[in-house]
Amino acid sequence: MTLLRGEPFVAVARGDVVESVHDVAACATDVHGKILFALGTIDVPVYLRSSAKPFIAAAAIREGVAERFHLEPKEIAVMAASHDGEPYHVDAVRSILAKIGIDESALLCGPHAPYNPDAARALEDAHVPFTAVHNNCSGKHAGILALCKTLGADPATYLEASNPAQRKILALCARASDEDPATWPLGVDGCGIPVYATPLRKAALAFARLATLEGLEPEDASALEMVRRAMIAYPEYVSGTGDLDAEVMHAGAGDIACKSGAEGVFAAAWLSRGAGLAVKVVDGASRARPPASIAILARLGALDPRAAPKLAALERPVVYNRAGRAVGAIRPLP
Repeated sequence: MTLLRGEPFVAVARGDVVESVHDVAACATDVHGKILFALGTIDVPVYLRSSAKPFIAAAAIREGVAERFHLEPKEIAVMAASHDGEPYHVDAVRSILAKIGIDESALLCGPHAPYNPDAARALEDAHVPFTAVHNNCSGKHAGILALCKTLGADPATYLEASNPAQRKILALCARASDEDPATWPLGVDGCGIPVYATPLRKAALAFARLATLEGLEPEDASALEMVRRAMIAYPEYVSGTGDLDAEVMHAGAGDIACKSGAEGVFAAAWLSRGAGLAVKVVDGASRARPPASIAILARLGALDPRAAPKLAALERPVVYNRAGRAVGAIRPLP
């Protein structure tokens, strides 16, 4: 087995001493596969986790769910989201389910508390139990159920790779990455759906195609363009208030569409350059993902330097102790 390897890239300092270091692997390419940036091993398969969601949403859009169910851009954005369970996220997911005529009980992603602490606290104070609709992946699952409804596939088995909806999803993801869905590694994601592994080089190519809409079947390009447009128009629906994806897309001012994934994954489409970026924190630490991702985007020139102050809290987050005192910082290495 060839292991993914990175290079030291994010430091965690306590006082003046670096206490921990996170290795990062990353790759950026143009739409022709030319490497623009590389760090660590870029040809070892990596599970993209939720960074694949724009392509998963596009598979449903390709089959006509937006037109059939009159989906709004915010609903399309939440289909590509790892949302924080804020009220507007939950409302968008429930709206999709109402439009497709499927009950919330059909969501098989499992319940958890909203990631947004204020949203979680409000539910607790109101004695409202957390349900699957509060799961960060519920928008994606609602989109897959819409795809099942359109295809006539059994919604009860939508988690299975053999379900026609999942076959459509995996086929589009494979086309975007120049992969073979019959041979690439499949696992089970945290929310239960099939998750695929592809090298960072190919993930970057897929996001370069999301940026340019080139090298794709016309139907794939049209679907991805609709998803990309919705993500950029409604960044908070893709993640949440103040989160990495939303803040980077705001800073990109229409030039970046990005999506984070579990285990330290991040991917972005840089429209004006026609480039894609895929980042993986090798040890999977989520705390290193924002500093690494923002620093690499800046080094590529994808971020206007004037946006740096707005992203500073994410690129160089403060380390606090239990009493709330600032005792250190997480920062990209020079």
